Amino acid sequence: MAIDTLYQEIQTEIAKYPDRRSAILAALRLAQTKYRWLSPEAFEEVARCIDLPVAQCQAVASFYDMYFLAPVGRHVVEVCTNVSCCLVGAPDVVAAFERELGCALGETSTDGAVTLRAVECLGGCGWAPVVSVDHRYLEHFQPGDAAQVVADLRAAPAEEH
Repeated sequence: MAIDTLYQEIQTEIAKYPDRRSAILAALRLAQTKYRWLSPEAFEEVARCIDLPVAQCQAVASFYDMYFLAPVGRHVVEVCTNVSCCLVGAPDVVAAFERELGCALGETSTDGAVTLRAVECLGGCGWAPVVSVDHRYLEHFQPGDAAQVVADLRAAPAEEH
């Protein structure tokens, strides 16, 4: 996505709202898709397109789990660590991913393939524990499932975030 294309896409989003500031979530998503994370340059670009202070764009992005404020791997695995998932084994799922990836929560594997994140809630309490792999939900996830997921991710091309 070229800079002009990103600018145009953000302007298209802005046109959908009576107040241009309301397009901030969509603009941040578009910038993250372009850069794979919200770099300082991405925040500056979004702020310029929407005519908001950079700090306001950063404040909004820091509130939501869906925005990456640091570089991520080619793939992102998110484990729900809210109470419903924790009660049925999320800590064991996290430990299994940490073993398979050789990194801790909040880190990226040394090969750059996968970033492992904890998220507060994925909204699948009835199907816990829930894991999101590149925005695709895996329900009733068991620790033993982690090895195959990691193997598949290491062999797969990058997803857009």
